[in-house]
Amino acid sequence: MAAGPDPSALLDRVLALREDVERQVRTAFPGWPLAGADPEVRASAANLVRYLALRRHDLHDLQQDLILLGLSSLGRAEARVGPQLDAVGSALAALARRVDGPAPPTAESLRAGDGLIERRARGVFGPPPPDRRVRVLATLPSNAAHDPDVGRRLVAAGADAVRINTAHDTPDDWAAMASHVRAAAADLGRHVAVEVDLAGPKMRLAGGVPEARQQLGDAFWLVPPGSRAGSPDALPRVEVTLPAILEQVQLGQEVWFDDGKIGGHVVELATARADGAPVGTAVRVVVEHVGRKGQRLRLEKGVNFPETEIDLPVPTAEDLAALPHALGIADAIGFSFVQRPAEIDALHDAMAAMLAGPPPALREGPPPALVLKVETRLAVRALPSLIVHALRRGPTAVMIARGDLGVELGFERLAEVQEELLWLCEAAHVPVIWATQVLEAMAKRGVPTRAEVTDAAMGERAECVMLNKGPYAEEAVRSLADVLRRMHRHQNKKTPRLGALRAWASEG
Repeated sequence: MAAGPDPSALLDRVLALREDVERQVRTAFPGWPLAGADPEVRASAANLVRYLALRRHDLHDLQQDLILLGLSSLGRAEARVGPQLDAVGSALAALARRVDGPAPPTAESLRAGDGLIERRARGVFGPPPPDRRVRVLATLPSNAAHDPDVGRRLVAAGADAVRINTAHDTPDDWAAMASHVRAAAADLGRHVAVEVDLAGPKMRLAGGVPEARQQLGDAFWLVPPGSRAGSPDALPRVEVTLPAILEQVQLGQEVWFDDGKIGGHVVELATARADGAPVGTAVRVVVEHVGRKGQRLRLEKGVNFPETEIDLPVPTAEDLAALPHALGIADAIGFSFVQRPAEIDALHDAMAAMLAGPPPALREGPPPALVLKVETRLAVRALPSLIVHALRRGPTAVMIARGDLGVELGFERLAEVQEELLWLCEAAHVPVIWATQVLEAMAKRGVPTRAEVTDAAMGERAECVMLNKGPYAEEAVRSLADVLRRMHRHQNKKTPRLGALRAWASEG
């Protein structure tokens, strides 16, 4: 029979790993932007540095050997990297009968990270319901501004927070939506948070979309509003918002529409003209990815250039115009397409200036929390510094916006990257919103797919799950709340709870 792993040799590996992690804290951590940060933020940043250092190593063999010895592996160390390494090292030292292992960590140090995540989640969303840990965030449709029952039904179905998108409707509509929801929450004895999303530099289709479905090989121009491409061909001219993005596109780059339903490549750049004068750039697109039956281009749907590193001022002028209205009603502000730490400082500075302005005050109490919406490749790469920058200034959460991310990264990488984002946020002790296409078929058609239900159950690994709007949104909220309630017995983020199995209770 083969001998099991050698505890003494494993201890040497863990001690070397622990020293490397702490060396990163001593060398890299002082350079992080933490001036003025409170001790909890500094502790979270240090744990994040430890986690990034830990995951630079391939731990596969080490983890398998630890499991064979019956020890807790390092696979659930995100929120407590230092204490978890100490726990493993002290257990190995006891097995090897060595005295040079680390001291066992305290129970308090092992639980501190999880407790901090939950406290921060309460600061963003409020308390969770008594029978589940994960909150449900429901997107409000336009008619919620004029029909109070729309928000009331969502709250009654189990929504713990609602989302208002400033890319649509008007400031008066946003205020009415928030007022109706808060009134419903008060009547039902519930706390329901209001998240208001700033639109960010998101290009959308604004006009001129052809009625026919797009098929493979079809072509059309993307142009600034009110303009035509310089080319004399008869191809459709589809107008877009944020035409400045067209100035940054290059030949051969990918372009996707409506969260990846239509895809193609840029095959020509031309001068766009209005009344004979140049007004920007026109981009000719050839469709190369579309379903067998084709797909219509639809107004207000998004346009993504995943290979183009968009460089536009963020927050945008439109964001800053919407911000005072958002500050008056929001518990949290969704920062769309944030990519750089300086953009976080710019938004916080703008909020501070508006809140310090002349009477009447925009709000009572502290500023709203900030939700960093991770939607681009650059945001994924910059996420550690984005989180630390935001935490310095106030309550922070991260939204994993799977719609834009799937287009930006490629659908093949999405599952892998969303897992890594969950781990990173847990290491930084920040709550996560799991978003986009959760129970999408149910919200739109009233019946979920089997895959959707399984996907919804994965939401237990976040602190909040977002649902998009649809004619059956109320039913989708109720179903999601039920799925999360059931999963709460079995899972807490990455950790199985090992609740009793019920399906086979009468067997044996």
